[in-house]
Formats: sequence, C-alpha cells, structure tokens
Amino acid sequence: MKYSILQKFVAGIIIISGLSSCDDREIITVDTQAAPVLMDLSKSSLVLDSNFPSNPALTITWKSAQTSVPIELKYDLEISSTQTFTSSKVLASTNQSATVLSFTVKDLNEAAKSIGLVAYQPQKMYFRVKSMTTSNQLSQVSNITDLMLTPYLASPTYTYSDLFLIGSAAVGNWDNLATNNTLLPLLKTSNANVYTYTGLFKSGTDLGFKIIKVKGSWDAQFGFGSAGVLSTSGGSGNLTVPEEGYYKLTVDTAALTYSLVKIPNPTTTYTTVSLFGTSTGSTDIQLTKSAFDPHSWSASKVTLKEGAFKFRANNSSTVNWGTNSEFYGVGALGGADIPVSAEWQYDVYFNDVSGNYTFIPVK
Repeated sequence: MKYSILQKFVAGIIIISGLSSCDDREIITVDTQAAPVLMDLSKSSLVLDSNFPSNPALTITWKSAQTSVPIELKYDLEISSTQTFTSSKVLASTNQSATVLSFTVKDLNEAAKSIGLVAYQPQKMYFRVKSMTTSNQLSQVSNITDLMLTPYLASPTYTYSDLFLIGSAAVGNWDNLATNNTLLPLLKTSNANVYTYTGLFKSGTDLGFKIIKVKGSWDAQFGFGSAGVLSTSGGSGNLTVPEEGYYKLTVDTAALTYSLVKIPNPTTTYTTVSLFGTSTGSTDIQLTKSAFDPHSWSASKVTLKEGAFKFRANNSSTVNWGTNSEFYGVGALGGADIPVSAEWQYDVYFNDVSGNYTFIPVK
C-alpha cells in the first residue's frame, strides 16, 4: 500500500526575450516496510484490587512500525476478549510516534468491563497495536499478546451531575452530611442544566431551602438571588414558598433561574412502595416513607442485579410505575420496566405523586 507526497518547486528565469517559468514536481513514495511489534507487557498476569484504583497496573511498549521514509505515525492499542478480535475496543491511542502506554487499576478494570470479562474470574485480555499515518493511511497491525486478568466488579457508568434539596422547608432539613439520606435529588432532564422536583414544601418563619451539588459540602450551592433568579453566592438567601403545599420546582443552573408552581395536593396515599422485578430477584425491596412527605420514598445501598424492575404500591402489581429509562425518569402508571445494566448498590428515590425516580450508584 502506498501514498504520495507532492512537493512543488517553482523557479522563475528572466531572459532578454521575455519571462518564462517552469515547474519541477518531485513525488516521494512512502511504503510500509514492517508492522509494529508488541514487545512487552510489564506483567503477564494481574489481579486487580478495588481498594487501590489509582495505583499503576500495567505498562505496554512496542517497536514502531517501519516505513520507507521517516514520517509521523499514530497508534491505537486495541483489546479483545478473543484472539480473533472479532469484537474489539480501542483502549488508548498515541500520536507523534509514541510507543508506550501506562494504565491504572481502574483503567484496566473499566477496560475489562467494556469487553465483557467477568468479575473475580481470571480471563485473558488480548492486545494488539494498529499503526497508521496522521491521515489514517498505511494501516498495519502488530502481533497479538495477552494478559491473564482478574477484574473486580466495575461500577456502572454514571455520567450525570445531581442536585439535592436541603433546608427546613424541604425534606432534608439543614443537616448537610454526606450520610444524610433524606437529602433528595432533583430529577434530571434531557437538558443537562435543567432539573425539576415535585413534592411538599413548608412555609413559615425561618423556613426555607437551598440546592446543593454535593451532599456534605456547601462549596457549590444555589440560593435566592431575586424573584425567579438563583444566586451561587455563599451569602445567598433561602428559597421559600408563599404557603405550604405541593409544588413543582424547576431550576436552570446555566441561566440561574427557578420557578415554583403550586399543584393540587395528592389525595391517594400508599402503605408501602417497593421495588420488584428481575433486578430484585422477584422479591419486594421496601422503600422508606419520608416522615416529612408521605409521598416521598427512598432506600440506601440497595443491591440491584442486572435486569429490570418497577416501583409498586402495597406489594401488589395493581398499582405500579415504570418507564424504559435507566438511572432516572418519570414512571408512568403501568409503564415499561426500568432497566438496570449492571449489578451494584444504589441509592433509590421515588415520588408517588409525579412518578419521578432516581437511582444513583453508590461509590
């Protein structure tokens, strides 16, 4: 396989009879001469320890591909669970002809998950290097080598940013502790900057609330700036409602705006709300009813298996909520199952007025 580099040289020669010019074109042909050679893995077997995710785990080096003319190359390091590489992933890439890559324990564990390796079982992870020019030409593939790898259970991929209510007018009170499981998350939406919450808010002297990003920290907070406007200042005021009742709160963290719309008070209450489905082993996992708002339910460190579940009232499928959306959504009465892509422990939150739910992987 070849490609050409065209270099054009223009020279002008002035002579008495007039002006003439000539073009000399030089074509440089670049050939592949040798594929990259995967030289060394710093280990031949590895048991990954979840207690040390940032520790260095593996360094991979290879001999560069050879071309007839020195040019800059880039490399993709590919991994697969099979030696045939019928289904492979690019683990990392280099440019400027670099021929070494290093990975942490967490890097390798996430890589193992991406190609379907099973947690706590020794399995082979196969590696190869693909070289190419900066314009993706002259592709060549190295030899294949492998690593006997024992991964641990990888956390689900959760890329969302959560916001939590805090304050005496809301469920969580002012106890800003990382362990305060009554601090409820707002519902995320398709717009990463817009969040909503539907529930009970109280009104009265010194009753108010704010919104925080991280439980246990005041570093990132949203409070009252002016009517309909949020403030991120540490000295911001508390948000309030004019009278006790159920409201839909909507906030936009980019525009720094908020709205509170009163809704009718709910008339139906439930004795219990639970999780039920293949993710629970077809057993009801009970949620805890809030002492502040009887329509707000939660549970901490719930183990959910890969599969699906619904929220259901009174341990019966007569009244159930669901929709086909992992991690958060608005459950419809009699709706679809809620998918769970990875077995893990989750903090679970549900509101039976709006059907809003959130389940967050426990780190």
